[in-house]
Amino acid sequence: MRNTRRAFLLGASSLVLAAALTGAAFAPPAAAQTIPMTDLMQAGPLGDQAMGRENAPVTIIEYASLTCSHCAHFAETTFPKIKEKYIDTGKVRYIFREFPFDPVAAGAFMLARCAPADKYFAMIDLLFANQQLWAVEKPLQPLLGIAKQVGFTEDSFKACLANQKVLDGIEWVRNRAADKFKVDSTPTFFINGQRVSGAQPIEEFDKVIQSYLKS
Repeated sequence: MRNTRRAFLLGASSLVLAAALTGAAFAPPAAAQTIPMTDLMQAGPLGDQAMGRENAPVTIIEYASLTCSHCAHFAETTFPKIKEKYIDTGKVRYIFREFPFDPVAAGAFMLARCAPADKYFAMIDLLFANQQLWAVEKPLQPLLGIAKQVGFTEDSFKACLANQKVLDGIEWVRNRAADKFKVDSTPTFFINGQRVSGAQPIEEFDKVIQSYLKS
């Protein structure tokens, strides 16, 4: 049964961080699996959130959950290196997709989607950086405090969490990734279609990215 707004609002206060469900932070890369890029590039109902040159030779798609501690670790340690080395230099197009494991993560993603488009990634960064403050038994007040940093009011905060269309769009992306691409842990990456599982160090990303840049 899919999460509904009511399930989020009523159930969030009793949920705890579900990081244990998201896989090992530095697990060995999974066996190579390649998905056709034509399938992967279909955006969800809310559109994709991306950075980097549109026609870059390498495209990385990340599926992440905001309550995943390993996703937060990757965002704070490895992603800045990928951005500096590959995204900012026009070699990589980076697409970030929502894969919430629980209603708290779904609600946090809703807030990121309700923020102005140019503040989406700033909101994601804030949520990952402050994960220990809001991924707790009673997340609403700390989430409100974070949301206010990107311009939300209490009314717009409540309106966002009541927006079923936004929630449905997030769930569409998660369900398609699980059903079609067999994503079952976060973070999961597809680099030009090649699956990389877990918050791997930069050296692992270098190997895969460089193999496409040299070809």
